[in-house]
Amino acid sequence: MHDNEVHDNEVVDVGPAPLTPEDVVRVARYGAPVRLTEDAVAEMAASRSRVEELAEGELPAYGVSTGFGALATRHIPTELRARLQRSLVRSHAAGSGPEVETEVVRAMTLLRLRTLATGHTGARPRIAATLAALLNAHLTPIVHEYGSLGCSGDLAPLAHVALTIMGEGRVRDATGATRDAAEALKQAGIEPVELAAKEGLALINGTDGMLGMLLLAAHDLERLLTTADIAAAMSVEALLGTDRVFAADLQALRPHPGQAASAANLRALLADSEIMASHRDGSCTRVQDAYSLRCAPQVAGAARDTLDHARAVAARELASAIDNPVVLADGRVESNGNFHGAPVGYVLDFLAIAAADLASMSERRTDRMLDVARSHGLPAFLADDPGVDSGHMIAQYTQAAIVSELKRLAVPASADSIPSSAMQEDHVSMGWSAARKLRRSLDGLTRVLAIEILTAARALDLRRPLRPAPGTAAVVTALRDSVPGPGPDRHLAPEIEATVRLVADGTLIRAAESAAGPLR
Repeated sequence: MHDNEVHDNEVVDVGPAPLTPEDVVRVARYGAPVRLTEDAVAEMAASRSRVEELAEGELPAYGVSTGFGALATRHIPTELRARLQRSLVRSHAAGSGPEVETEVVRAMTLLRLRTLATGHTGARPRIAATLAALLNAHLTPIVHEYGSLGCSGDLAPLAHVALTIMGEGRVRDATGATRDAAEALKQAGIEPVELAAKEGLALINGTDGMLGMLLLAAHDLERLLTTADIAAAMSVEALLGTDRVFAADLQALRPHPGQAASAANLRALLADSEIMASHRDGSCTRVQDAYSLRCAPQVAGAARDTLDHARAVAARELASAIDNPVVLADGRVESNGNFHGAPVGYVLDFLAIAAADLASMSERRTDRMLDVARSHGLPAFLADDPGVDSGHMIAQYTQAAIVSELKRLAVPASADSIPSSAMQEDHVSMGWSAARKLRRSLDGLTRVLAIEILTAARALDLRRPLRPAPGTAAVVTALRDSVPGPGPDRHLAPEIEATVRLVADGTLIRAAESAAGPLR
């Protein structure tokens, strides 16, 4: 899924059926409007009637007529139940630290809206309609970095969203200004809600925060995996490596689908390269390339397969209706443990491991291009006048610093658990924390790949008059619109940032595909 597939402003219908990953990116990142479907309203109205029956009955029902967590043993009288819901949201909106990004809060809000729309939470249609109005008005609740243990779901982050539709707390408006929620809602024509039985719990008891970040990460990682193949192809070419190891029949001996896709990209990108052809005449004395070149599709392919697994988990989660208790189709209201974030937390951690490994291999290829003992004829550090100029020496330091950080971020958050709520919630997922660190990991991977591409483009220019392959040459040409070619030392940080932007917005992929054809 490329970014141009999600840039449109089409309305996203939210009903009992699962949203697609594209729907979530469209609403969260690009501000597409949402619309609650008629079947969602019908399902919600039907399940609400069952919750109201329980609220009027004499038997305690968790979340309807009782307290929460370790306080669930207390039966709450009818006259205190509206206060119970308000108190739940206010007390759980206990986040701290920096603000979470707008796209994450919008993703989380959309996913909670869709869970309400299934009719399994027992919330009134009005609650869902207010969440939809919040999204369409581009009012973003201020949610903080810390507060979620990933079980029962993302309680604190979601509570900050719920607080907003009650007319409390703070939001950012469409201009990015911070405002009181009550004032912003009034200006947008949105009436704050008075929560009724169970609705506070229905708004906060889900994995929507970590799932939203997983879907956004998967969208970004798809682009980065293709970019990693582009970077590898440019480095193999610049280092006078061989493309024979990427042959389809060799890859078929180990039939991992991600490996096959990555190798196919490398073959397409390196086709018709004068540089590659220049050392196929028997004059080359090397028997084998280093692993960072030869094994590029094996590593990038493993990352692709890990992403496919993460997407399968995300698809199941998108099809879920997570709350506790839930209203079943036959009218039963049952407690459950579906809010535990382990399935999502695990794959978020898996992806952080893959990101760290891709970046590590990228940094090793970059280092080879800078070392005269291994670069096969390139000047030291690709400097214009080595000794006077330092070339890309310190760019590799930057890569190394990021890769070291990515290795720390690869330590799994989901392996940890700290009991809470007086030992009632005695095992938690830390899935939110896994998602937060994955976002930092992907930013780091973007920067590492950008530096490799910047370095490899300079190395390819230094191989002239031999011409690179059409696919890699197109990338160099696109880069040269923003970054000049080889010469005396310049301020390097702006050139790195310019390349980061070209990686992040897909410009370099589009350039490669314009010459090499569609990449996988």
